[in-house]
Amino acid sequence: MARRTKRLWTDEEKRSICLQTTAPDVSVAQVARRYALNANVVFKWLRDPRFAPDIAPALDGSAAEGAFFLPVEIVDRTRDVADAVAIDPVPAVGIIEIDIAGGHRLRISGVYDPEALARLIRGLSA
Repeated sequence: MARRTKRLWTDEEKRSICLQTTAPDVSVAQVARRYALNANVVFKWLRDPRFAPDIAPALDGSAAEGAFFLPVEIVDRTRDVADAVAIDPVPAVGIIEIDIAGGHRLRISGVYDPEALARLIRGLSA
């Protein structure tokens, strides 16, 4: 029976591996396979502030590299036929509301990236 040996990774190697997970279209599993690691080990390192990459999105409205989450509120409402025909009042400035099939409404407020919003809408429409 072959003996397993525990590999020891330096802090710099862990930071480098965690940073690779932030590249566009790269999954944690792909990075883990590249180094013959279990993906759970990489996820554990990503939760550790010593190794997690610092990729805070720009909050001033400028386009940041990479993707980031938008604030979204999902409201569960059952709409009857009269509500569906009624015209909703114009929302306040800076708020976007999108009605989704099933009577759900997606409300986006504040600063957002128009390209990210377009990708979100395409994903919800698929």
